[in-house]
Amino acid sequence: MKTDHGANTVTHPEGQEQYSASQPVSVETSPTSSSWTKAEPASLMERVVDPKNMERAYRRVVTNKGAPGVDGMTVHQLADHLNQHWPTLRERLLTNEYHPSPTRAATIPKPKGGTRELGIPTVTDRLIQQALFQVLVPIFDPAFSASSYGYRPKRSAKQAVSAMKAHVTAGHRWVVDLDLEAFFDRVNHDLLMARVARRVDDKRVLRLIRRYLKAGIFQHGLPTPRLQGTPQGGPLSPLLANILLDDMDKELEHRGHRFCRYADDVQIYVRSRRAGERVMASLSDFLENSLRLTVNRSKSAVDRPWRRGYLGYSLTWHKQSKLTFAKTSLTRVMQRVREILKRGKGRHIQRVIKELEPVLRGWAHYFDLVDVKRPLETLDQWIRRRLRGLIWRQWKRPKTRRRKLMALGLDACRAWKSAGNGRGPWWNAGASHINQALPRKWFNHQGLISVLDTVMV
Repeated sequence: MKTDHGANTVTHPEGQEQYSASQPVSVETSPTSSSWTKAEPASLMERVVDPKNMERAYRRVVTNKGAPGVDGMTVHQLADHLNQHWPTLRERLLTNEYHPSPTRAATIPKPKGGTRELGIPTVTDRLIQQALFQVLVPIFDPAFSASSYGYRPKRSAKQAVSAMKAHVTAGHRWVVDLDLEAFFDRVNHDLLMARVARRVDDKRVLRLIRRYLKAGIFQHGLPTPRLQGTPQGGPLSPLLANILLDDMDKELEHRGHRFCRYADDVQIYVRSRRAGERVMASLSDFLENSLRLTVNRSKSAVDRPWRRGYLGYSLTWHKQSKLTFAKTSLTRVMQRVREILKRGKGRHIQRVIKELEPVLRGWAHYFDLVDVKRPLETLDQWIRRRLRGLIWRQWKRPKTRRRKLMALGLDACRAWKSAGNGRGPWWNAGASHINQALPRKWFNHQGLISVLDTVMV
């Protein structure tokens, strides 16, 4: 898995951000114990600044790394900063005098195309947000819907995919696929804070959260105030999104619908197109009137599940549906392989294969739920053919190609004819002579992993 552009997040191959505050971590350096003021926590804000909570938040922030915010401070400088300034910072938090810095603007590509705007908080603000997150999760998470899977402890995208398959297999073979237009940019602050206040009564915590919502973003050399939306890029944003969308989850449960939600990716499973159209209309009204969110009508649809991917996966049309991956998922991994091979000109093939390994292994790990082998076999064959084409280019001259082919076991006559055939690298990469010289066993010996074997283990 990989970190995004400076955000305190981790993403899976389909670009969906995942957070976990419960995993044990370790770092080599941390603030000295004397920098944390030890006191028995009473109020919620005192639990936030409690030494044990702050120590855990510090370790999470340092482990997640990430780029600096607008002040330029790195995670490696955080310990020294806290050793000098933590007592003052703690006092400002307890007396409601702390004001967050604006976030730094950044963009990352979306899995379905386009870009997503992020706001990278300062390292200090990431620390405080993480401390808030750790205290608020036990308060809110137990009440969240069982059909909500994103950004929650011990929940994952794979669980959402498995639930999708179960709903369709049970006979709900129509899906209402909802796309919330610019969700993180459209969240109404007053509506969100009213829902946070249902379970949080510490005014200092409420004011601090609202200040984070309104902190603004530093872009083109100027801070821009934020009037709506939750700034993506900090630890607190996904929890706030779940708090707001929990109203939608409860509405769907009240109506008795089967659904899966991962952040703002929502699918509802019904038995007929007519039922799906009714759900689409009524739920769109609920979202727009009750939560002031906009449904993107052009991207939303009532359709068969096998024509609408979910979190990178798709289903076959069979009565006992099988999991496969969406076409867009295959397109993205192929594009990533192309980028690596494009940089591979003139490099030893083992170095290229070594660079491919984490990409292919991570992709295969995420898609290890798939039930269909054939697309994986095709992907493996395509990767080997691309590598054969790269090797053919590296050999360059017919004399070199003839010598290399003979060294790999071809007889002199066939090697001579193959080396001077005048065809391009892609044609030769699929021809019998290069397949005989560079078979699958040869690539296995070089360390190339098989996506099929990795998924089906």
